[in-house]
Formats: sequence, C-alpha cells, structure tokens
Amino acid sequence: MEDVEIVVTHHERATVRVGEVFLKIDGDQARIDAEVEAMVSAPIPTAKILWRKPFVLALAALPGTALGRLGEPSSASTAAWAAAGAALRMLHDAPLPPRPGRTPEQLAAELDAECAWLVTNNVLPADIIARNRRTAEVALRPWTPVFTHGDLQLAHVFVDGDAITGVIDWSEAAQGDAMYDLATLTLGHPERLRDVASGYGTGVDLEVIRAWWSLRSLRGVRWLIDHGFDPTSPGCEIDVLRTQARQDQP
Repeated sequence: MEDVEIVVTHHERATVRVGEVFLKIDGDQARIDAEVEAMVSAPIPTAKILWRKPFVLALAALPGTALGRLGEPSSASTAAWAAAGAALRMLHDAPLPPRPGRTPEQLAAELDAECAWLVTNNVLPADIIARNRRTAEVALRPWTPVFTHGDLQLAHVFVDGDAITGVIDWSEAAQGDAMYDLATLTLGHPERLRDVASGYGTGVDLEVIRAWWSLRSLRGVRWLIDHGFDPTSPGCEIDVLRTQARQDQP
C-alpha cells in the first residue's frame, strides 16, 4: 500500500501524492479545465495528464527535483537556472492562451486594497509598505501580453542535472506580463536573476522585475495568512518586502 502525502492544501484546492501520482483536487472545475488547456498548449515539458474527472486531475510525477524552495538556498546549478530562463522564453514566444490575465488597472486596485489592509492590521511598518508600493508602481505600465505561467515559483520547476524535466501547477496560466514570470521565478533569490536572464535572452527589464517582487509580495501576504501559510518565514514575502524597502532608501 502506498503512503498518501499531502503536498499542499488550503481553502481553494489540495494536492496529494500517492506513489508516483499527484491528485489535484479543486472545487472550481473551470480552473481545472483551464489548467489542462494550458498544459496541452505549453511548448515546454509538463507533467503527464493521467486522467481527470469532476474536481480531480491526476498527474504523473516528474523526474528530478524542484529548482529550489522559497526561503532556502538552491543547490541547482547555474546552467539549470539558465535552462529555466530559456524555457520561459519558449513559453513567452508561444501563441497566446485564450484566458485573459489581470490588467494594470485591476492590479492597481488590488494593490490599493492590500496596502490598506497591511497598514490597518499593522502587519508591517507603514514606511516599508510605502516604499514597496512606490517600487511596485513601476510594474503597472502597459505591456505586450504573452503566454505566462502565472505562478512560476521555483518549486514548480523540476530539473535533473542541468536540464528542465517539467513545470507544474498551471492553474494561473493566462495572458500576462513576461516580467511577472521572471520575477516570480527569482522571488527571494535575486542572486539567480543573472543566470535566468542569460538563458532568457533579450528584453529583460531589471527595474520592472524588482517592481514585481514588491507587487507580488504586497498582494500575497493576506492571501497566505488567510490560507494558513506563514509569510514571515525566512526568505519569504515579508523578508522580500523588508529587503526591497532597504534598497529603496536614499
């Protein structure tokens, strides 16, 4: 009998592993359908879809190990990080998926609400929030939409040696800003941005990526708390916001 491992669980969905099979359970069937469509359309390796039924998607385990974990040093090679950048370039050059992403105007409204919540609940000092908000606003400019993964945390990228074996968790895939994917991949690991950029090639805007680090972190803290995660863990969102604020000081 295989052991059942809970990979991640929160109020919206859960993922469990049974042997070499991952079961994604999601109360929103439309989100599962969109994820499958994105995986089928993506020009980079993804997990093999074994089957799907209402509210459950079964995926085969990917070979290799995750590129890293937020808050922990990554043991992956420079070449592996560059390969992740090259895979992102392939994705961003692919035809657009049908699912629209958030517009700069929508993101600006969300940023207003999240910053107000952070201040009201004394989650962080007001000056840290204000500095990150100034930085974040750089990302709120018009962009040419590309096929984005939408949640390309380094734990979602699997490598074997220097090669990418696959990318998981496509539930947020949509049309979006290419720099957002690059920022998500390197969140908490700014020292790896140069490696990723070398694989990605031209068009990397470091100022916008830094802005997305602040914007993603400001928007993410309340969600993490509401879903049972700890944004104060070393190297995670609140650490990112503190680091960003220090860099914003004159």
